[in-house]
Amino acid sequence: MTAPTTSLDGRFSDPAATPTPWDDAVRVLETAELFWVTTVRADGRPHVTPLVAVWLDGAVHFCTGDSEQKALNLRTNPHVVLTTGSNTWDHGLDVVVEGDAVQVTDDGTLKRLADAWRTKWDGRWQFQARDGAFHHEDGGAALVYAVAPTKVLSFGKGTFSHTRHRF
Repeated sequence: MTAPTTSLDGRFSDPAATPTPWDDAVRVLETAELFWVTTVRADGRPHVTPLVAVWLDGAVHFCTGDSEQKALNLRTNPHVVLTTGSNTWDHGLDVVVEGDAVQVTDDGTLKRLADAWRTKWDGRWQFQARDGAFHHEDGGAALVYAVAPTKVLSFGKGTFSHTRHRF
């Protein structure tokens, strides 16, 4: 992944704020336990839902059932926004990732992602990677998507910085 161009948006930042380093934003993406994904319905209305995800190879990865609203939306419009952070006002870092969701079907990549899910959540998420999808022990399957960021926004709290990372 190419390092982004990082800039502070002074319109929304404290005068003494400095841009959030890209490494700090990545650390939030790597350690976040919960993301909110926004997809676009066929009629243009947004659909927002929480999910677990992993940061691997410069992209946020998430999974969903083939008949879930997220998957239905992604069939016609790949544009997504993923957000994570904390719900506190004066400390922490919120991160927003914009990009297109691309389905991951390569079994080798899916196996690496299944390992990443298992590791990140101490074995609480168990997937088998085969036939271009994740498979649960109960027989259910999940499609896996990668979102390589086109733009990432970082909102520093307490420092009140609004940073843009462009790729």
